[in-house]
Amino acid sequence: MHPYRSHTCGALGAESVGQSVRLSGWVHRKRDHGGVLFIDLRDHYGMTQIVADVDSPALPLLEAARIESVVTIDGEVKARSAGTVNPNLSTGAIEVFARKAEVLSRAEELPLPVAGEQEYPEDIRLRYRFLDLRRETLHANIVKRTAIVRETRRRMEDIGFTEYSTPILTASSPEGARDFLVPSRIHPGKFFALPQAPQQYKQLLMVAGFDRYFQIAPCFRDEDPRADRLPGEFYQLDLEMSFVTQEEIWETMEPVMAGIFETFAEGRKVTPAGQFPRIPYAQAMLDYGTDKPDLRNPLVIRDVTSEFTASGFGLFEKIVGSGGVVRLIPAPGTAEKSRKFFDEMNDWARAEGHAGLGYATRKGGVFGGPIAKNHGDDKMAALWDSLGLGPDDGAFFAAGKADQAAKLAGQARVRVGEQLDLVELDAFRFCWIIDFPFYEWSDEDKKLDFAHNPFSMPQGGLEALESQDPQTIKAYQYDMVCNGYELASGSIRNQHPDLMVKAFELVGLSKQDVEDRFGGMYRAFQFGAPPHGGMAAGVDRMVMLLCGVQNLREITLFPMNQRAEDLLMGAPSPAEMKQLRELHIRVVEPPKG
Repeated sequence: MHPYRSHTCGALGAESVGQSVRLSGWVHRKRDHGGVLFIDLRDHYGMTQIVADVDSPALPLLEAARIESVVTIDGEVKARSAGTVNPNLSTGAIEVFARKAEVLSRAEELPLPVAGEQEYPEDIRLRYRFLDLRRETLHANIVKRTAIVRETRRRMEDIGFTEYSTPILTASSPEGARDFLVPSRIHPGKFFALPQAPQQYKQLLMVAGFDRYFQIAPCFRDEDPRADRLPGEFYQLDLEMSFVTQEEIWETMEPVMAGIFETFAEGRKVTPAGQFPRIPYAQAMLDYGTDKPDLRNPLVIRDVTSEFTASGFGLFEKIVGSGGVVRLIPAPGTAEKSRKFFDEMNDWARAEGHAGLGYATRKGGVFGGPIAKNHGDDKMAALWDSLGLGPDDGAFFAAGKADQAAKLAGQARVRVGEQLDLVELDAFRFCWIIDFPFYEWSDEDKKLDFAHNPFSMPQGGLEALESQDPQTIKAYQYDMVCNGYELASGSIRNQHPDLMVKAFELVGLSKQDVEDRFGGMYRAFQFGAPPHGGMAAGVDRMVMLLCGVQNLREITLFPMNQRAEDLLMGAPSPAEMKQLRELHIRVVEPPKG
C-alpha cells in the first residue's frame, strides 16, 4: 500500500464498504461522544468521517491530536446507519473505523479557525493565508478560478487564437497608472518597468504577422487598492486581431464570454451571445449615470431639465437657468412607503457628499412633497404621463452641473433598485459601452488629455483631428460591462504614423516625444501595419462575479492588504546596503511629519 494513502478523502462511497484503506489529511473537526471519537478528516478532494472507540489502538493518539494536525489513518470502510447518513457529503454514506494512526505533522494552537469559516480580521487572514486557504469556500474559489482560466484558454484556442508570452521587463508606458520600476544594475540610473498591460507588444505582434493573439497576462499597476482592484498585480485575458472591425471583435468575443459564464453560472441566467446591448457612452451616462451600468436593475434615469426652465420650484429653476440639469430616478410602487423612506434617501445622498436628493410622492394620483407642491399638480401630472409613470409611483430628483447630477442620479438609481428589491439577483447581464470620447479636459493639469487608450483609432481619422473640436471626437473604443463592473476594455488601434503623431500633438507631445516614448511602435507602423484591434478582460473580476463575492481577495491566492503589503511574506521590505550599491541607488526618506 502507498505510504500515505490508498484513496483521497473524497473518493470513498458505498461501493467501498468492507475495504481496508489508508487516508491522509488534516484533522478538520473532532467530536468526543464518551469513548467514541469522531474525526472529520480533510484533504484537497473532500472529507471522510473517521471513527475510533475503546477497541481501536488509534484512539489515544487521535484524542491527543490537535485540530489541523496532519495524520495518516489505516482502517476499514463501514456503512453508516440510515439515520446518520450525511447527504451533503460525497462520502456521507460511509465512515472509516480507525485501526492505526500516525501523526505526520503536529499543529500548534491556531491563530484563526479553519472549520466553520467565521468572519475574522483581514490582517490575521492574510498573515496566515496558508491556513485561510484551507477554509472550504476560499479553497473552492481558488479551484474554480483555475477551472475558469482553463475554460478561457480552451475557448480561445477553439476559435483560432494562439497564446504568446510577452516580456515582463519592459519600458515605461502611459497606461493611466503609475509604473512599478525595476532598477537596472548593468545600466546605472536607468529603469525597466513592469508592464501595465501588453498593449504595445500585442500590437507589434500584429505588425509582425501573427493574426490572432491571446494571453492570460500578468499586469502590474501601482494603484491604490479597492474591493474590485487589488494593488500590484492582476491578470487579464489579453487578445488582439488583425484585419478586423470593432463589430467583428464583439461578434467574436460575445460567444467566448457568454460561454464561460454559462459554464460556471450554476443556474443563473446569462445574456446570450449575439444579444449584448450596445450602448453609446453618452446614452449610458444619461440613462444610468455611469459607463458601467448594472442592467439587472430595470430603472432608467430621465432628463427632465426642460420641465423646470419655468417652474414654481425656484431651486430647480435657478439651477437650470445657470446651465445645470435635472435628472429623475423613478421609484415605482412606492405609494405605501412612508415619508421616512424618502427622507432616508435624502440623508444617504448627503452622506455621500451631495447637496441632497429631491423627491416627489404620488399615492392614488395625489402628489406630495415640496417639489410637487411648488411645481404644481398639473405640471407634475403631465410629467408623470410623459414618462409613463403610474399613479402609485414616486420619483427622486438629482439637480446640478451635468457631471454632478449624473453621478448622483447613477448612485441613486443603484440604491433605489436595491431598496425596492428590483435588481435581478440570479443573472449576469452583459452590454457593450461604445463610442467613448477620445479626449477629455483635465482640470488638474489644465490641458487636454486622452480619455482612454491613447493608441485607439479616432472616429473620423486625421480629418477629425485636424478640423473637429477635440472634445467632440469619439474613439473606436469599447468596454464590456457585466452587472455594474467593467469586465473588459478594448479598441480598434491607430496604426498610421502621421495620425499617431497628430493625436499626441493635441495633448502637448511632439513628434520627437512620440519617437522617444513609443519608438518601437512608431517605427513598426512605417513598415506595413495591418488594421487591428482587440481587448483585455479582467480575469480576477470574471472569477469574482462567478464566485459571487464582493472582494478580489476572496478569489486570489496570496493578495496584499489595503496598504499594499504582503503580510505573509513581509513585502515590501528594506533592501540591504550591498544591493543598493550594486544598483547605484540611494534611498531618500520622506520628510517626517
